[in-house]
Amino acid sequence: MIASLLYNVTRRLLSVPTVLLRRETSKDAELLVLRHENAVLRR
Repeated sequence: MIASLLYNVTRRLLSVPTVLLRRETSKDAELLVLRHENAVLRR
C-alpha cells in the first residue's frame, strides 16, 4: 500500500517537468508557424 502510494507520488512529480517542457515546445512551434505564415502573407 505505502509502496504504491510512493510510486504514484514519484510518478506525478517526475511528470511535472515533462508537461512544462511540452508547453514550451508547443509555444515555440506555434511561434515558428506564425512567423512563416506572416512571411508568406508579406509576399
